[in-house]
Amino acid sequence: MAMMSKAKPIEFKLYAPSAKKVSVAGSFNNWEAKSVSAKKDTKGNWSAKVSLKPGRYEYKFIVDGSWQNDPCAARVGNSLGSQNNIIEIK
Repeated sequence: MAMMSKAKPIEFKLYAPSAKKVSVAGSFNNWEAKSVSAKKDTKGNWSAKVSLKPGRYEYKFIVDGSWQNDPCAARVGNSLGSQNNIIEIK
């Protein structure tokens, strides 16, 4: 019997101490900029949890309205001439 691949809670993190609002968008949520909001800790680290099934996803952070790459993750070119980050869930 084949095992069903279960979604795992994945944490996206970004250090942006001066940011007022941070969210995460990607191929896992149809690039919806407002659907996954991050929370800020006292040190300026933002984190957001998303349950993802195994696979390869592209994503970016939205920091105070502007799209930014995750400085700690691999990147791939996108159709807009910029880059998206990649995350691989096993």
